[in-house]
Amino acid sequence: MNKKLLLRTTLTGALAFSLFTPTAFAHDMLDGTGIDKGANEADSLNDIPKISGSKNLSTWREAAAVQLKQYNGVQNNTADVYTYKGFAYVGTHTASGGEGGVRIFDMKDPANPVEVAKFADDIPGTWQEKVIVKTVNTPEFKGELAVVSVQQLNRNNPDSRGGFLLYDVSDPQNPEKLGFWEMDKRVPGTHELYLTIQNGKPLVLSANPYADYYTHGKEKDFALVDVSDPTQPETIYEFDPRMLPEVSEDFDGYNWKSPDGKTRPVFNHSAMADTNGDIALLSFWDLGTIILDISDPNNVKYQGRTDYAPNVQGSAHSAALAQGGNVLVETREVYNPTKQGYEQSYGYTRIFDIKDPSNLKELSVFKTDLVDNVEDGVTFANTVHDPKVLGNTLYLSHYAGGLFAVDITNPSNPVQIGQYQPKDAYFWGVDINRNYIVASDMGNGLKVLLKNNGQAK
Repeated sequence: MNKKLLLRTTLTGALAFSLFTPTAFAHDMLDGTGIDKGANEADSLNDIPKISGSKNLSTWREAAAVQLKQYNGVQNNTADVYTYKGFAYVGTHTASGGEGGVRIFDMKDPANPVEVAKFADDIPGTWQEKVIVKTVNTPEFKGELAVVSVQQLNRNNPDSRGGFLLYDVSDPQNPEKLGFWEMDKRVPGTHELYLTIQNGKPLVLSANPYADYYTHGKEKDFALVDVSDPTQPETIYEFDPRMLPEVSEDFDGYNWKSPDGKTRPVFNHSAMADTNGDIALLSFWDLGTIILDISDPNNVKYQGRTDYAPNVQGSAHSAALAQGGNVLVETREVYNPTKQGYEQSYGYTRIFDIKDPSNLKELSVFKTDLVDNVEDGVTFANTVHDPKVLGNTLYLSHYAGGLFAVDITNPSNPVQIGQYQPKDAYFWGVDINRNYIVASDMGNGLKVLLKNNGQAK
């Protein structure tokens, strides 16, 4: 371990490997800026509501805006959102002490979402950002399976634990706990995850930032977990960046001496899979988006990764696939646009041809009108966040910028075709249903948009 690296962060000296952690993380909590994302930035940025659209979004409109229920007088704020079989599942962030669980909304009438349940809130001192639901049919479990990320608010809390929870949500109004995949206490937990079904086998792709760093390599930032029996999840693979020739064996799990001569931050922020569960995309911050062949989970193969020019911050945050899996969309959460030695810009989106994963080709970049506004300094308000794709339309949550829609029919020439920015917007996530679009507004709850009178094209 190189002791000098500890002086570069806010976790100095002995604190670097103690159980202290900031209130929450979703960006790089070791970068020394000492900032956290939250809805408080939105108030002065978008006082005038905006909704504009063209092409298939010319008639889109806000159909509903529903705040989360309070429990015992506590108002939690939203994190990510996911829709499945007529229900919206909304994760919660850290406001009011976290422990907000996942909220389930009945979307039978999209203009009138009804919160019908709260679950995954039983581990003290944690927050539940990401939830994915799929239909599972194995000898051990048949039904609708929900996997929920669990992160510790403060690792000093002896009762908190990180990892991911598994629930039976076959009856969405009465979720039942099945199991818990638990991490080393030193690790904050699972930040983002994805549930895929590969030839009938349910697999969880778990992104666990700083696991490698805090456990000195004992656990890794990415794990592939077999959840065929949700009561006994089994880890079957972990990705070690040291396998790459450009990452030396003395890599400490976070500080990477990259070929461009810079020391760059590396951790796994997010993970997802293609439709068949054959390809995994790992958002590994300045190491880029890593592509793995997981078609044989017992023989995972590295295929390739995105990289960055020396003057570009990596900050690979999330990924999405388009055009039959041949196109990769990479969002980059750059929240410090004036970092010394790099271009002055907030995070923007990059689009790649990945037909040959060993030879990725950058097709284009997409920038909103926010990313070059660097006058305010360090903030999350102007960076892109999460991507989702339906057909040839890319949807981007953009914090105070709200929600952007982009036509990627020609991925070499992405064109903005819509923006939805309600008053005091601070959008974390977005998901697209056949008949509606949902977005999670951190301060204001669940937002629902209809397009073409509710019928998707």
